[in-house]
Amino acid sequence: MSKFVFVTGGVVSSLGKGITSGSLGTLLKKRGFDISILKIDPYLNVDAGTMNPFQHGEVFVTDDGAETDLDLGHYERFIDETLSERNSITTGKIYSSVIKRERRGDYLGDTVQVIPHITNDIQEKIIQASEGHDILIVEIGGTVGDIEGQPFLEAIRQMAFRVGRENVAYCHVTLIPWLEAAKELKTKPTQHSVQELRRIGILPDVLVCRTSRPMDDSMKSKISLFCDVQAVIECRDQNTIYNVPISLHEQGLDEMILKFLNLPVGTEPDLSDWQRVVDAYTLPEDEVNIALVGKYVAHKDAYLSVVEALHHAAIARNVRINIHSIESELLEKNSDSSSSLEKLREFDGILIPGGFGSRGIEGMIRAAKFARENSVPLLGICLGMQVIAIEFARDVCGLTDAHSTEFDPDTPNPVIDIMEEQKNLSGMGGSMRLGAYPCDLLEETIAARAYGELHISERHRHRYEFNNAYKSRLEKAGLVCSGICTERNLVEIVELQNHPWYVGAQFHAELKSRPIRPHPLFDGFINAAVEFMRSKRG
Repeated sequence: MSKFVFVTGGVVSSLGKGITSGSLGTLLKKRGFDISILKIDPYLNVDAGTMNPFQHGEVFVTDDGAETDLDLGHYERFIDETLSERNSITTGKIYSSVIKRERRGDYLGDTVQVIPHITNDIQEKIIQASEGHDILIVEIGGTVGDIEGQPFLEAIRQMAFRVGRENVAYCHVTLIPWLEAAKELKTKPTQHSVQELRRIGILPDVLVCRTSRPMDDSMKSKISLFCDVQAVIECRDQNTIYNVPISLHEQGLDEMILKFLNLPVGTEPDLSDWQRVVDAYTLPEDEVNIALVGKYVAHKDAYLSVVEALHHAAIARNVRINIHSIESELLEKNSDSSSSLEKLREFDGILIPGGFGSRGIEGMIRAAKFARENSVPLLGICLGMQVIAIEFARDVCGLTDAHSTEFDPDTPNPVIDIMEEQKNLSGMGGSMRLGAYPCDLLEETIAARAYGELHISERHRHRYEFNNAYKSRLEKAGLVCSGICTERNLVEIVELQNHPWYVGAQFHAELKSRPIRPHPLFDGFINAAVEFMRSKRG
């Protein structure tokens, strides 16, 4: 039977439950256990696919095409395991499942209620996600006291009876705020949070206390006494999230959890690879400046995986990366655009990420043109790859009205278009290409050299494709289609050979990047940016 660790949060949201869960998963995996992590989101959406990135941050896509919460990205990056649709639960998914059963007559005339029918379905999906693993870490989104989270908290309370208390550990992440006026940390919010959790019927085994200042032993003792919790862990703000596993291990979190689960502690985990990541981040040899030209830069989590993938590549090259977010609308043709465009000269590389909708597209196209004409390293991701194709068709091939039918349905030159078989598909996400698809690389290309192999698989999330009707014309003008999804004859990667680094990928390369193993395209891009930066110095 699998063991379960339930991670809840209190006081405020965005405390870092996902980072705590991923860090614990890293430590337990390095102690030899088979680990997986499940995220429970209490919102009514069936998945994160329809949610605005300004409200909820990025959508993380798994190999099997599930559109999930961004925390699954943290999990994959920390435990270095591929997750799936089973690792994400939402209120919408649970209620849809229960209502479907009720309509089918599965409940044999019972009055269908939150308890036991909703809570039972939650538990069944938790157990399904645990199959084949020694330990399943389950993060409950939101904070204790949220009305929408109550069925999930009740479900995990019942899990102790369903699988046995010795097979369950409860970890509560809470806040110890610093009051500037009083010049001290305050424990009362944590006490109230634990009190609320206990009122529900859950007594946490471990408290992980987020704080900006050090907690002394007397404060930990006070929290332990007032909250009736023996294990109190300090989780102080770090200069990099990749130091969190090391910090939690130094305080014995992984050992405590294993003892609560009646599992052998075993040998000390080898965290040398994580220490190398932290050292490279904190003591870099040089630095590069990258412009992130996007549509959603106002929200810090909208391009979370892209930002992390850039850091992974910089760490591997032992350089510090300074990411400068630029709203693509500012680069469009208006009174300030010339000066805004000239600012791109300050950067060592330009990255154009994904997105949907017409807003800011012309600014992205202008950024791509600037990078092409000024030999600035450029990496285009998803929409960024489409922008590269549109700009090349317009300015190199002379198709001045070339566009994507997403933004201009009546364009006479639809360089980017939706596939015929997708046009009749319905429902949100129904017409999208989601999840992992194979890609074959052309030999002796930038992409092939970056990957070091010719057959790859990458994750997608988009509707529109490179229009093969224009492939020959663009190739004759110098654009290289270096990656092809051969099973569907779709262009996946485009590049320019006579440029330091000018590559666009239709897939979301950032989703497979890891702190100890950067993605090849991001690694190649940052390497080109470093060389470009050093060439400017002379």
